This record gives sequence, structure tokens and C-alpha cells, in this order.
Amino acid sequence: MNDTIAAIATANGIGSIAIIRISGDRALEIAKTLTKKENFTPRYATLSTLYNTENELIDESIIIYFQAPFSFTAEDVVEIQCHGGFIVAQSILKAVLSLGARLANAGEFSKRAFFNGRIDLSEAEAIAQLIEAKSEDAAKILARQMKGELKEYIEHIRDAIIHILAYSEVSIDYAEEDLPEDLIAQIEQKLLELQASLESTLIASESREGLMQGFRVAIVGKPNVGKSSLLNALVNYNRAIVSDIAGTTRDTIEEQVKIGSHLIRIVDTAGIRESSDAIERIGIQRSLEAIEQSDIVIALFDGSRSLDSEDEQILSLLDSHTQGKKVFIIKNKIDLEEKFVHPKITFDLEINSKQSVSALIKVLQEYMDSNNLSDEIMLVSSRQIAAVKNTLTNIKESLEPLHDQELEIFSFHLNEAIKEMASITRPFENDEMLEKMFGSFCLGK
Repeated sequence: MNDTIAAIATANGIGSIAIIRISGDRALEIAKTLTKKENFTPRYATLSTLYNTENELIDESIIIYFQAPFSFTAEDVVEIQCHGGFIVAQSILKAVLSLGARLANAGEFSKRAFFNGRIDLSEAEAIAQLIEAKSEDAAKILARQMKGELKEYIEHIRDAIIHILAYSEVSIDYAEEDLPEDLIAQIEQKLLELQASLESTLIASESREGLMQGFRVAIVGKPNVGKSSLLNALVNYNRAIVSDIAGTTRDTIEEQVKIGSHLIRIVDTAGIRESSDAIERIGIQRSLEAIEQSDIVIALFDGSRSLDSEDEQILSLLDSHTQGKKVFIIKNKIDLEEKFVHPKITFDLEINSKQSVSALIKVLQEYMDSNNLSDEIMLVSSRQIAAVKNTLTNIKESLEPLHDQELEIFSFHLNEAIKEMASITRPFENDEMLEKMFGSFCLGK
């Protein structure tokens, strides 16, 4: 990591400013050449004229120099704040690269910050996910993780396991002597407390995945119950074709919409029924997949039509494919004569999707707000969740050898648990995993 890297750190497009970031040993030298200035005070904004290698004027920009190690990467960093647009930032970047920097890979600035000890892996993941946060609550928890909240929790669990392991390692040296029963009971109690804490964190994290990643809402129902009309009403424009012909929607249609403080993805599914049409059958299969991938299911029934076999098929589908999901059962078309009767259905709402869906928006917002993040520790990636699951497995598998006083096996499981917890914050030994993770970051971050 001795070379100097550069990238545009702001989104491509027209805006008031754009930022070019340079990091490495030659960052200050490049800035001096671009500006023809010799002195930059660290952390002070300096208005400078920029020139390319042909001595042509590029722009007048703000230069901020962060002297190592007091920067994001812990290297010399220069940030150039220029006028936004498609051309200016690219011209400056081109000049920077011509002076000896190379284009940064995706996530390379964060990767350097990690290897230079400025952040750990949990903080790096929080940075990446904060950029794509789908709700205000998610942004709050990610901001806390950027300040090291998850790191402190992981270190607490890891230190507790190391403390227990120390008892075991010392006792192995005295294997001919049985451990006191009260010591075994104390160790087991500590392990059970750690297990309870990790399970609570795991359950909270998995149950609130929609809050972190953005809730997915699937609208399901038989053909021609008003699913597309409901989608159009929720997104407030005619996104889906609406007609009286059953089977008009042949595939899933997805749109993003903000409800309250949550950015959600709504999926209008093809009407679910038995069909001889090959294309329609593919659409129905995709609808089933959309339901399985959703966090919330809106099951729509037509109040103006009598209960039939297609409605029964939807009810059967709700029983078999919505475990662990929030389901809202909605009666639609209440402006027409009511004919739908089912003794076991209790509707959460009755609406006319062509007139107003404000009541549905309200209950959706209330449900999503009820999943808000309290002060609980949250895991924000599948990698972190997998590591905690593996830790729990090793803790559980250590209890039997503890009772049998097979301390070598007991210690093996504890060492594996320690490795899994450490992997959440600083897994230096897995270069392939690090390359994959940082490669998913934004360019310039």
C-alpha cells in the first residue's frame, strides 16, 4: 500500500460540488503541482487554482490537506472540492492520475483505514451500509456502530470467553485432579449467560432485517382484485397497467416508495391461479418467490365478488408461505355491493384502492415504526450473523465435554468461539474475505 490512490468520492452527475480524494505518500506533492502552491496548512481549507500537466486552467477549488496519521486512511490525504458536473471532476482526476497516482479500487480508502488501524471491520461495514440506509432508525444504529458500539460488545464477549478458557488451560496442567464441582457450575453459568446474550442479539438482528435492509412488501391476490390499482395508489402514479381483464399483470412489478421514515420496496405480483398460459405460469412462480423474499405481505380480496376456489388458493398460500412475515388481510372495492363472505377471515382493513389508501399507509408505517431500534446491539450483515451463529454452536458444543471434564475438547470449542467473534472486527487471516467485502463498497470510499 505504498502507492498513492485517487478517486471521485461524490456521485456522478450535476451538482454544486464534487470531491476528489487522494491518499498516499505523494498526495501532498500532487496537490502542490496541481495548484503551484508550496504550503498547505493541515486541516485548513485553501482556495486554489488548478492546472493540468499542460499548464491549462481546470478549475478554482478548495484544497484540504490531512496530514498522516490524522486522516481517514491514516495516510497523507488531500481532498479537492471542485465545481460539480460531468467534466470538471473527471478533468481533475485525470490530472491527478497523470502526476503519478492510480485510480483507487472500490472500497480501497476504507480498506487502507482498516489495515492502518483507524477502523475495525464492524465500523467499515457500518460505513458502507450507512450510505445505503433505508430508514432513519437504521442510520442511527449504523452511526452508533461507526463510533465502535458493536466493537465494544464483541470485545466484551471475546474477553469473557478468554477468561473462561484460562481456567481450562490451567486445569489441563493438573489433569490428574478433578475440577471442583462448584468451578464447573460457575463456568457453565458464565457460558449460559454469554449464550443468552448472543441469542438475544441474534434474534433481534434477524427479526429486524427489514429495518436495516429496507422492508420488502408483496401485494398478493387472485387476478383482478385491484393489486395494480393499489400499487399505483401507493407510489402515487400509474406504474402498473390496470384493466378489467384478469391476468393483465404477467410478471412482478417493483417500485420504491418512502412511508414515514422508511424507504420500502413494493412488489405487485401476478394474480395467483391455475393457468395453462406458459408465460402466466412463470409470472405466478415469480410471485411465489416474491412472497418468500418479502417482510410484509398484503393479501388483497375483492369484497364485490363471492368467495371462490382462487380465493381459497390464496388463503392456503398464506398458511404455507408466510411464516415469520407480517400479513395484512385487506378487503378491496368496498364501494361496490358486498358479496365476499368467509367465516374465518378477519380483515385488518377495508379500502377502495382507487379512492384512498391512507388507512393502509398508516398501518404500514405503524408496523414498521414498531420495529424501530432501541438500545439493543444489532448485527448489520449476513457475515456478522454467521459468525455469531458459529460462536453459539461452539459454546453449546463445549458444555458436554465440560461436564465430562474433557478439557482439551472443551478448550478447542472455546478457541473456535473466540476466532468467530474476532472475525467480526479484525479477521486478518482471511484475505479473500476482505477483498470480497471491501470490493462491494462504493468507488471513492
